[in-house]
Amino acid sequence: MRIGLIGAGPWARQAAAPAIGAHPDVELAGIWARRPDAAAETAPGTRIFDDVDALIDAVDAVAFAVPPDIQFDLAMRAVAAGRHVLLDKPIAASARDAETLASAIDMAGVSSMVTLTRRFAPETRDFLTAVAGTDVATVTATWLSGALLGGVYAGSTWRQEGGALMDVGPHVLDLAMAVLGPVTSVDSARRDEESDTWSLALTHAQRGTSLVTMSMRTPVRPSVLRVSASGSGGLVELSDRTTPPDHCYAVLLDEFLNSVRTGVPHECSAHRGVELQRVIEQCRTLVSR
Repeated sequence: MRIGLIGAGPWARQAAAPAIGAHPDVELAGIWARRPDAAAETAPGTRIFDDVDALIDAVDAVAFAVPPDIQFDLAMRAVAAGRHVLLDKPIAASARDAETLASAIDMAGVSSMVTLTRRFAPETRDFLTAVAGTDVATVTATWLSGALLGGVYAGSTWRQEGGALMDVGPHVLDLAMAVLGPVTSVDSARRDEESDTWSLALTHAQRGTSLVTMSMRTPVRPSVLRVSASGSGGLVELSDRTTPPDHCYAVLLDEFLNSVRTGVPHECSAHRGVELQRVIEQCRTLVSR
């Protein structure tokens, strides 16, 4: 499969470009970014397109590593051209746009996947396998990072504005939903602006609850990810995120290719992105009151 990459920021450099470039069943057929020099640095030796529509026309699928508002417009163009899409998270800047994009994907009959990379780490899969045989009532999830205090992501405007909820939130919420099912209500949402600490209480379809704490302005190194699932069946914990993002992305590509071949939507398709976007929007609404 020929995949074109849109974006040349740190996520493209750390995960998307190396994973796509190294995959035996995929060709990184080109890259487009606002800055051609950044594109060249992100994917050395790869064809650099100066027109995004020309890139879309030249490939079978498009992978995105751009801010959510930009992704929405470009993904709509890719889908309209009949291209499969690998979407960054969150998939749009609003729930309405996310729903519009998912509907366009369905209408076009193309495959989609949201790059919820932690879901594809072996340690995460071990956790979910263990949880599957356990009676779970509550999930407690914590992700603490200092990424917005300094480093390659600190200069990202959309991350600074949206904070942990928009950036790592989709990962954490996806894991809670993988254990307890869809979120049926956001019971509370609070944010401490200075530390970017989000505290959420959610009710899920399986009548369980999740308690989520996230921050990207907490001075910790390395970042902390802890997810625990507990109930009458005992306690199962995930505290390991050592698998590098490009390795997770490689597994994601395997499953994306399978989804394209079979025509069967993946659990992490654009519709998962819509579910996550709705929860994010509810949390932001509660915090803004």
